[in-house]
Amino acid sequence: MLSRREFTAGAAAGLLYAGSRSLGLSAWFAQSPTQRALVIDAMGEIREVYTDALVREMIDSGLNSVTVTLCDPKSFEAEAYQWAMDGVLEYNRLIAAEGQFWMKATKVADITVARSQGKIALFYLFQNSTQFGRDLDNVDVFYGLGVRSSQITYNHQNWAGAGCNELNGSGLTVFGHELVRKMNQVGMLIDLSHANMKTMADTIAASASPVIVSHSCCKALYAHNRNTTDENIRALADKGGVFGVTQMRPFMTRQIDNAVHFYYQHIEHALKVAGSDHVCIGSDRDHRRLVLTEAYLDELKREEGANFDRSMWPLYFEELNGPRRMETIWDGLQKRGMSSGQLEKLFGLNIQRLYRDVIG
Repeated sequence: MLSRREFTAGAAAGLLYAGSRSLGLSAWFAQSPTQRALVIDAMGEIREVYTDALVREMIDSGLNSVTVTLCDPKSFEAEAYQWAMDGVLEYNRLIAAEGQFWMKATKVADITVARSQGKIALFYLFQNSTQFGRDLDNVDVFYGLGVRSSQITYNHQNWAGAGCNELNGSGLTVFGHELVRKMNQVGMLIDLSHANMKTMADTIAASASPVIVSHSCCKALYAHNRNTTDENIRALADKGGVFGVTQMRPFMTRQIDNAVHFYYQHIEHALKVAGSDHVCIGSDRDHRRLVLTEAYLDELKREEGANFDRSMWPLYFEELNGPRRMETIWDGLQKRGMSSGQLEKLFGLNIQRLYRDVIG
C-alpha cells in the first residue's frame, strides 16, 4: 500500500505528465505555477453577477475548483430548509446557464473532468446544519441533491452544537453525535469552521471520517472568536483532516495597508502545527476587484443584516483583492521560502486527498 507521501508525490507527477501531454512540453512549462498546479479553494464565493471576463480571468489564473456556500446560514427550522432548497436550485440554474464556465461536482474525479474542459468544478456546502432540522433523513435528501459538505454549527447554538459566538462552552449535543454518524455514513464532509472550540474538539473525536475546518485562522497568532486553537488544529490533522486558512483580514489584524504578510504568517503557523499534508486555502472571499463604494456597502448591509460592522471593512487584503489572488499567494509564499512541493499540497493536493477519502 502506498504511503500518503508516496501517493501525493505520485499524484503530482501524474498531473505533470497529463498536463504536458495535453499541451505539449513547451506550452506546459510556459504556464504559470498556478496554471500547472491543482488549485482548489476549500470555501470561496461564486456570484451570479460575475462577468464573463472576470470568470475567464479566474480560470486563467489556474483556479480549478471552489466549494461554495449555498445559502444564508442564519436561519432555523422550516425557513432554513426552504432557504437551503432555494440555494441548491439557484446554483443549479447558474451552472446550467453558464455551462461553459462551471461544472457541478459531486465526486473528486469531477475536478479532473472540469479541469480538462477549462471549467471550474463547484462543490456544494452548507454553513450550518439547521437545514436538516432534527430529521436525519434530510441529510439523505440534500446528499441526493448534490450537497457534499456541511458545517455542524454556524455562529450560535443549534440542535447539534455551539458556534464560536456562544457565551457558554457547550459542545456537541446528543443530536450532534447522531448527525456526525449520519454524515459519516453517507459520505458528507463535516466542516467545523464556525464551531466553538468545545464543539470542534468533540466533533473531531466523534467523527469516524476526517473533517475539515475550511476557513479559519490561528488563535495562537490572533485572538478572534473565529480562529482555531493549536490543540484543535493538531487534533484535526492527527485524524487525517485539513485546516483551511481564510483571507478574512479582521481575523488576523486591524492593520489595513501593507498587511498581507499576516496572512502568510497564519499559513506558516498552521503548517508548523498540522504538517504540510493538512493545510489548505479556504478564502471565504469574493473574486471581484472590490471598491468600498456606498453602493457596495449597501449590498453588504443587506446581506449581513445585524452582523454588519463597518469598522471591520475592508475584510480583504488589497493585495488579494481580485480574481488572480492565487497567483499572488503562490509567489508570496515562494518568496518566503516555501518549496514547490509544499505549495502544491497547500493549493490543491491536500484537499483532493481529503475529498477522495470522504466524498469519494
